[in-house]
Parts: sequence; structure tokens; C-alpha cells
Amino acid sequence: MTSSQSRPLTREEVAAFAAEVDELRNRIVADLGENDARYVRRIRDAVRWSELGGRALLFAGILPPAWAMQDPEFHSQTYDWDNACAAPAWRHSHNYMHHKFTNVVGRDRDVGYGFLRLFPDQPWHPAHLLQPPASLLLALGFQWGVALHDLELERVLRGEKSVEELRKELKPVLRKARRQLLKDYAIFPLLAGPSFVPVMAGNLAANVIRNVWAFIIIFCGHFTERVETFPESVLENETRGEWYLRQMKGSSNLEGGRLFHILSGNLSHQIEHHLFPDVPANRYAEMAVEVKRIAGEYGQHYNTGSFARQFASVVKRIVRYALPNTTPVRRTVDLLVERVGLSPRVEAWWAWRSGLRATRQPSAPGRAAVA
Repeated sequence: MTSSQSRPLTREEVAAFAAEVDELRNRIVADLGENDARYVRRIRDAVRWSELGGRALLFAGILPPAWAMQDPEFHSQTYDWDNACAAPAWRHSHNYMHHKFTNVVGRDRDVGYGFLRLFPDQPWHPAHLLQPPASLLLALGFQWGVALHDLELERVLRGEKSVEELRKELKPVLRKARRQLLKDYAIFPLLAGPSFVPVMAGNLAANVIRNVWAFIIIFCGHFTERVETFPESVLENETRGEWYLRQMKGSSNLEGGRLFHILSGNLSHQIEHHLFPDVPANRYAEMAVEVKRIAGEYGQHYNTGSFARQFASVVKRIVRYALPNTTPVRRTVDLLVERVGLSPRVEAWWAWRSGLRATRQPSAPGRAAVA
């Protein structure tokens, strides 16, 4: 798995670390009250009023993006986001699979989303050479990628999941997608009458902007430099303290002002979101100060940085791991020969070329040169 920037902890230190994080959580939970409820209601109202104002301006022919979140219920078991992802699929893929198995390769499907290679311990395939443009397409249509994520299409292609299972799981996804498409590209444009085209274009622009913003925030919370991955063996007898450490090491934060954190849904504090998923997000900023202090006391890396630095490291990771870990040309040729069955002439050519290279290299001490 990926190397760690943190020092190893003894079992006693892990337990002490967990106790301090638990104490922080308990202290914040005990202080929750009307102020936190008021914050959530204010965010909901701000979103609704901005949507209403945005749609009114669209009807008038002006084209700002419109943000829409329409459900007043905030419980994770009932809330349905205003995007293409069906709520049950989100609860399974995100609330359960991702938060329980954070960055465990082979269990957490958010590590690469089933088709991106973002860590060196993921196997490489020639198709990964296309992941830079594929990532751009994912950013532009991120809500659709999220909607399809829990279907595990790659398992269907490998024959590990039946088409019948896929059809059953696809029904709620199609229902939600149909509702979103009708709302954004039929109902509201039709209500605009002669402004049909500007309203439809405005909705498209708003959705693309939201998709790209969500993609950037989420990728910066999970795939920056120094984010760690873990083998499935870590799940065996994992203690609460070890779970806390895995959540912290598998996440990263973004630094910014209060407005920036609000616009990111406070997911700029992804470390705290993973440590305390049941705590209101408006408390993450104050908790982050304490979590960073605790991490420092125990010699644990707390992954945080500016928006520019963290996003640059995400782009670097996308490009770097589009290539294999070994020499790109050699590895590509080997895989093509093995999987596609290229002519033996290619193998002979590569053997000749490799042999020619070896004769030009100086002999290693104590070894004869390759003839």
C-alpha cells in the first residue's frame, strides 16, 4: 500500500489517540443545539432563495447558474439530493461502502470509481492511458458518474454480476434521471415560454458548473498527494483508534475562508467529515483545529493545504498513474503482447532492442556485461 508520512504508534498510543478524538466528538455533540439547527435552515433557505432568484433571472433572459436543493428533511435516511443519483444508491455507495471501508483497496469503490487508477497499488491497464481526458469528462458530468457508480458496471463486464441484477438496480437510477432531465430541460424551459432556449442553456450551464465544482472538492478531499491507501487486512480486528487513523490518513483538507467552506458544503474539511460523519458540518472548522493538534501530538500527518496546491497534486496523480509503475513503453508492450496476442515479431523486436540497450550499458561491478 502507499507509504505513510506518520510515525507508527503503539497499541497504547492508538488507544490514547482514540480517547482524545472521542472526547472532542463528545464535547461537540453535547454542545449541539438551536444554533446548529438554525445554520442548517439558513443554508437551506439561502439555497432555495438563490434557486428562485436564479430561475427568475433565467426567465428574464439573464443566465446566472441556479443552485437547487429542495427537500426540507435533512436525515441521511430520507434526504434526496437534487442530482441524478438515486438516494438508496448514494446511501449504499457513500454512507456505507465509502465511510466504512475508506481507502481500503478492493473494498472502497471510491478508490478510482471502478475505472480510474489513482494509486500505485492499483493494477495498470493500457486503457488507463486515457484517464486524463476521461477525468475531464467525469468532471463535466459528475452527477451522472455518481448516479452510475453503485451499479458496479465493471463487475458486469467481468461476468461477476448478472445482467438481471443490473436491470433491477438500474430502475431507480433511471427514474431519478428521468425526473432530473424533465425538470431541468423540459418543465422549467417550457414554463419560460419564449425563453425556452436560454432557460434550458442556463440549466445546462448551472449543472456543468456544479458538476465541476463537486468533482474538484471531492477529488481534493480524497486524491491529493500523501493520501494513503490500505490493504483489506487492516479490517481484521480494527480498533476504534485504528479506524480514526485510517479515516484521517485517507482524507485531505482544503484551506480557505468561511465563504469557501460554505460553498464546499464544509467538505473542504474532509478529514473531519470522515472522522465525524454524524456531526453537523458547520462544526468541522472548530473541530479541525483540535484534530490537527491531536495529530501533531502523536506524530501523525494531517493532510491540509491551499486549494491551488491540493488540486495541482490531484491533477498530477491523475496524469502520473495513467502510466504504469515501471518503464511506460516496456510495460505497455508487455501487456499488449500478453493480452492482445500481438505477432511474435513484436516480441522478437523488443528482445533485440532490449539486448542492444544492454550492450551499451557499462558492466555492473562483479558482473559480466550482457553480450
